[in-house]
Amino acid sequence: MSGSFPLYDNAALREAEKRAASRSGDDFVLMQRAGQAAWHCVLAHWSQARRTVVVCGPGNNGGDGYAMARHAREAGCEVRVVRLPTHLPRSAVARRAEHEYREAGGQVVDFTGRIEDAELVVDALFGIGLAREPDIATATLIEAMNAAGVPVLALDVPSGVDAGTGGVPGVAVRATRTLQFLGAHVGLATGAALDHVGVRELAALGVDGDILPTQAAVAEAIHPRSLSRFLPPRRRNSHKGESGRVLCVGGDHGKGGAVMLCVEAALRSGAGLVDVATRAVHVQPLLSQRPEAMAHAVEVADEVDGLACAADVIAVGPGLGQDAWGRALLSRLIDCGKALVIDADALNLLAASPRPLRADSVLTPHPGEAARLLGNATHEVQADRRASAQALCERYRCKIVLKGAGTVVASPGRMPVIIDAGNPGMAVGGMGDVLTGVIAALRAQGLEAFDAACCGALLHGAAGDVAARDGGERGLLPSDLLLPLRRLANP
Repeated sequence: MSGSFPLYDNAALREAEKRAASRSGDDFVLMQRAGQAAWHCVLAHWSQARRTVVVCGPGNNGGDGYAMARHAREAGCEVRVVRLPTHLPRSAVARRAEHEYREAGGQVVDFTGRIEDAELVVDALFGIGLAREPDIATATLIEAMNAAGVPVLALDVPSGVDAGTGGVPGVAVRATRTLQFLGAHVGLATGAALDHVGVRELAALGVDGDILPTQAAVAEAIHPRSLSRFLPPRRRNSHKGESGRVLCVGGDHGKGGAVMLCVEAALRSGAGLVDVATRAVHVQPLLSQRPEAMAHAVEVADEVDGLACAADVIAVGPGLGQDAWGRALLSRLIDCGKALVIDADALNLLAASPRPLRADSVLTPHPGEAARLLGNATHEVQADRRASAQALCERYRCKIVLKGAGTVVASPGRMPVIIDAGNPGMAVGGMGDVLTGVIAALRAQGLEAFDAACCGALLHGAAGDVAARDGGERGLLPSDLLLPLRRLANP
């Protein structure tokens, strides 16, 4: 896929399927194309697999599986279809696909509790037809696919994953690769779905672009190749003032490292000047570590006023704490009228005492913080991350960066963006402090708030991926992102 691509919900994809079938004059044509695309995917990635098991469900996703199995059979591969006894094809086109597979000499067997003697398993069980927890019989079949110990190709959607939300309400197929049909599913780009999709591919099935226009998309995914659209080269005749002045506020007693990470990230992301307001005890260690920062001891809230007045953007929250010192500083900064990037303890303080914010403020919650801001539970946030980000927009009327696997960036009146970068190694304390500094630096350099949030989340995730490639995901530290940030900020 390219640097950015549209993402669709189930309703848009179902409507596109209807239009494509109507234009071709025969519903079966689209199913044949899906089966052929699946077979080409098998040849491209598992050409040595001689024994393939295709698990077919009762709907048209199962019909796609029968069509693919026929291609495998005609190519001389050993293939068999496995299904539950109750999963007879329901639609006319799925029955036709099954008939043609049988006519080619294909074998259909009932599931007996295990999937054996396979080099590849193809999941054609449900596609977008299942958005609830599978029943016991289906769950047993899905668990058998996962236990087969061989690669799994999911057709359109890994069975058990809600393609609209990314939620996984019960057991779900863990695919090695997912071949999506017609358009990319919004739910497969974020949240729990990412543990199940493997590598994602797209087969457009030869339909015209107007069948599924980008105007029907519900979100946009962006990849690190998109960084250049946000980060043009600097003019030769540039000066530090043009790159903006960031004020980082935080670092209560014992928490100086958090604001330090924020400061360093702002510098490495290109801010021209970076001030830091923190407890006096942290000033000397901070200057020893990063002399480029301008560190100021702030023990009383009104001591931050002059620094806030001079700043273009204020990053507040890393190590701020939730005691009187942090509360007083946050209140004063919200009232100062400057652009804010709010993270960490500042988010928890805001959740406890909601305040009106400027529309260009950026909130960067992780799922737990998002739940506190919304007054619900973390699992509710994660069940539909796109909807949760939109709910935060509606409540706080500003820009939202909902962190996590498939970070969601949302803004009132804008199509949400999902970040196609980042890795599990970034699930460690301090990563959010780095992100706060990155977004603040980009905002200071002139990007409007939503673009700074999108670019910052993308730059942060891409830097994490570079750092993970250098040494692995486990043990990745937030400070490992600082040098990759500089390289990637100069596309």
